[in-house]
Amino acid sequence: MIKYINEAADDLKKKGFEAPEIGIVLGTGLGKLVDEIEIIAKASYNHIPSFPTATVEFHQGKLIYGTLAEKKVVVMQGRFHLYEGYSTYDVTFPIRVMKELGITKLLVSNAAGAINKSYKKGEIMLIDDHINLQRDSPLAFKGVEEMGERFVDMSAPYDTGMNQKIEAIATKNNINLQKGVYASVLGPQLETRAEYRYLGIIGADAVGMSTVPEVIVANHLNLSVAAVSVLTDECDPDNLKPVNIQEIIEIAGKAEPDMITLFRELIKEI
Repeated sequence: MIKYINEAADDLKKKGFEAPEIGIVLGTGLGKLVDEIEIIAKASYNHIPSFPTATVEFHQGKLIYGTLAEKKVVVMQGRFHLYEGYSTYDVTFPIRVMKELGITKLLVSNAAGAINKSYKKGEIMLIDDHINLQRDSPLAFKGVEEMGERFVDMSAPYDTGMNQKIEAIATKNNINLQKGVYASVLGPQLETRAEYRYLGIIGADAVGMSTVPEVIVANHLNLSVAAVSVLTDECDPDNLKPVNIQEIIEIAGKAEPDMITLFRELIKEI
């Protein structure tokens, strides 16, 4: 793995990706942060050695490098999921490459369903903790200790300082920010009524199909992490309606300006 990481990083450096400070992962329907960036270089995933290729139609599949709020950032415009048939190794490979390029902090976004009945679609939830229900770990491979501590502490996977800054930014900008626990499932099918009830019982406030593998690897690499979920549907098992994926994308798009504000203002402060 180290060989492939180095090859990908070296290729990107040749393409102009030099010493980014912050990595950003943009989730479903959340790609317009790129419009805020003064772009220096970009690369399609399929032109980067050993990179997977995005197969979800609403994920762009590009790595963007540039300046945002006077900081050098590298942005994944579209991510990879286990439900696409990729392994946790594939899904988290870009995080390891961004670390090799030089990032020290990682910001993550996703679209998620609201389990907590007091949360409404269109709101943003700051992730304070998570539950891994994907039945796998991106650290469960031979030789992982060569890249970091095998038994990674996960008592606080999300950086408290960055989370506090995000909350203050939300208050200052009148953004209705929720805070809670994100459960990550395999997918790609949506949950049944019984599964939504189960998720609520075990303490989940929102559910999605991504983020947790990347966050685990970021902690393995000693990267500071902050993550937000754009809540695109309400998962009330007693009043459940069929999910319209196009509607989810539209709701994510409407909430995206608030997410952009949170990330842009955070980057100014870190």
